[in-house]
Amino acid sequence: MTAFLKKYNNLTQRIITGLAGSALIIFGIVFSEWTYFAVFLFICTAALWEFYGLTVLDGMIPQKTFGTICGGIIFCLSFFIEQGSISYRYYFLIFPLLACVYMIKLYKFERKPFTNIAFTFLGILYVAIPFALLNIAAFEGGSYKYQVMVGCLFILWASDTGAYFAGTLFGKRKLFARISPKKSWEGAVGGAILAFIFAFIIANYFDTLAFWQWMCVAVIIIVGGIFGDLVESLLKRSIEIKDSGDSIPGHGGFLDRFDGLLIAAPFIVAFLEIF
Repeated sequence: MTAFLKKYNNLTQRIITGLAGSALIIFGIVFSEWTYFAVFLFICTAALWEFYGLTVLDGMIPQKTFGTICGGIIFCLSFFIEQGSISYRYYFLIFPLLACVYMIKLYKFERKPFTNIAFTFLGILYVAIPFALLNIAAFEGGSYKYQVMVGCLFILWASDTGAYFAGTLFGKRKLFARISPKKSWEGAVGGAILAFIFAFIIANYFDTLAFWQWMCVAVIIIVGGIFGDLVESLLKRSIEIKDSGDSIPGHGGFLDRFDGLLIAAPFIVAFLEIF
């Protein structure tokens, strides 16, 4: 597949992989709660593995395998608890699981073990926890409802797409030049406009949330998406790389594709649970 896409330019690759990947994710969410579980468990662990790979490039030695396993277990616990298959008491397994990170490091001979422990925890906090929180949104109201997840992703993708094309065509005023020189205010406005259009359409077809809730979710996704992109740009800039990976032709890696969701997810879940 990658070899086939290499003959196309970056924009064409971006469109092809974007449409194919989006269709696969939406199918997984809509088909059943189990296909949703499989798709997002894969994305969560792939993004976490990718994050640890980036820290290795920067000279860190995180517990790449164990950290990824921890992230996958946390996602699974969240899913089964929100589904109602197991008691919320199983959340307490997270604490002894994470405590094992310290014990494992005792058997490693490293110059700065606690720095590497910190980066292991950072990956779980930055990547795994937001994906685990999405299970709360997926089971909003006590049962699995694909509408919330599908709606959030469509709004996020609309924001990304609008920002990309508006920034490419009209971008002049730098949004945050120190972190990401290519990001512009025009792109941010273009992304916001398209995101609100999609949110308006979704609110008229999906009744899981009220109209005002969809509009608030759109605001959270727009702002969270911008900051999520900037945070990941800060990470890549500190390591002096362009993309987090090459897993998704035209888009970079999994972190490049889902960076906005990592920051937006905690705010979305907090909003839905409180309001």
